[in-house]
Amino acid sequence: MPENELKDFLDSKVLQYNTIDFIEPDPISVPHRYKQKEDVEISAFLASTIAWGNRKMITKNGHRMMDLLGNSPFDFVMSHNDYQLEKLEGFVHRTFNSDDLIYFVKALKYIYSEKGGLENIFTVNQTEDSLQPAIHEFHKIFFEIPHQLRTKKHVADPSKGSVAKRINMCLRWLVRIDNSGVDLGIWKSISPSKLSCPLDVHSGNVARKLGLLERKQNDGKALLELDTNLRLLDPLDPVKYDFALFGLGIFEGF
Repeated sequence: MPENELKDFLDSKVLQYNTIDFIEPDPISVPHRYKQKEDVEISAFLASTIAWGNRKMITKNGHRMMDLLGNSPFDFVMSHNDYQLEKLEGFVHRTFNSDDLIYFVKALKYIYSEKGGLENIFTVNQTEDSLQPAIHEFHKIFFEIPHQLRTKKHVADPSKGSVAKRINMCLRWLVRIDNSGVDLGIWKSISPSKLSCPLDVHSGNVARKLGLLERKQNDGKALLELDTNLRLLDPLDPVKYDFALFGLGIFEGF
């Protein structure tokens, strides 16, 4: 497909799927519960962390996490006590369990108390054209306090070749300015042009069929290739095409 035809096709799919109807069945509905900045970004980070597997179950468990945090995630993070942490016991989503959730609460308190909050970490460590180095720095900071080794697998590190799908999705939610009201766009210190597509099996397969991706495995090199091609189509808002790739793969079996 010629590039101009491909752009027109994908733009039409963005318009089709980047609509308000996308929110309710999707994990992004979790941060949409909140207005306070810190509540939005913490709930977005937690919901995106468990975003693998069945979409309906991800969304359900994302809302369940917020209920366990008293529907006030920032207040819970900053003022929790041991008794309140015990109430998180029993939470599980696939391999993410209550031990992981308890650590995430503690690590987030450390980040807001000592590191200026989530947005500050990504803002300070962004480069001219990428947020992948910032994700690497975030990974290091997140595990600066004592932790179980098992929990490290729940936060990706691009320096090890990971596509960091879930964190890139979280960053899309928080950074991208969305005229349709889906993405939240509350982080003004980072340009949407630096975002990377949340690459997974479905979006990768669609991208390959469309000629946007040649690399066969989904790794950091594939993410760079996909990012490069999407930025040719729209340098200012490349990850809007995540809606097109997602819709084509999940809803249309493209």
